[in-house]
Amino acid sequence: MVHSALVQDMRVLVVDDEPMVREVLARYLQTEGFGVETADDGIQAIERFGARTPDIVLLDLMLPGIDGLEVFRRMRAANDVPVIMLTARGQETDRIVGLDLGADDYVTKPFSPREVVSRVRAVLRRTVPEAPTTLTAGDLEVDLQSREVRKAGVAVKLTRKEFDLLAYFVEHPAVTFSRTRLLEDVWDFAWDGDSATVTVHVRRLREKLEDDPSNPTRLVTVWGVGYRFEP
Repeated sequence: MVHSALVQDMRVLVVDDEPMVREVLARYLQTEGFGVETADDGIQAIERFGARTPDIVLLDLMLPGIDGLEVFRRMRAANDVPVIMLTARGQETDRIVGLDLGADDYVTKPFSPREVVSRVRAVLRRTVPEAPTTLTAGDLEVDLQSREVRKAGVAVKLTRKEFDLLAYFVEHPAVTFSRTRLLEDVWDFAWDGDSATVTVHVRRLREKLEDDPSNPTRLVTVWGVGYRFEP
């Protein structure tokens, strides 16, 4: 996966003349941690691309003014930022031309916003350097590949879900999460679980990681909201 900490610094330019499409894609991408800028026609897309180069572009082919293929040609003339084309079902010829010109992927309308986000991540995996597999926060080391945790060089034994929860916190330092959000992101987005599950796992992590579990300084409680990891 594209590392979450890396995603937070990435910007997506969404170019589409349909307000609803722009709004929905922007909302889903922002929820996943991406920065988002939008444009509703070809001229605006070129201007915003030139003013501040994004990390990836979602580009509709059917645009007023300058069409999507011409926008793509101009973007490619400037640099090789990855581009995913948004096409209608009847635009097969344009889609083929776009891929021949060097587009990185395409998504056919109507599409699932989640699929688009997945495609964005897949393209970035191919184009962005690999993120480090070991996260460090003070004397805490979390190895995402081996799923091992060390505190001051000493191994800490965690259950599978304790590790998942800790890794999520460490990937999002200083961000406050509600118990519901943690259930959705760490356990399963569609799982209708008991928020007490989160409370129990946080308590267990504190017992294993905090110098004084009764006065935590790493996994702190934000009263009335949820929890936050302080690196």
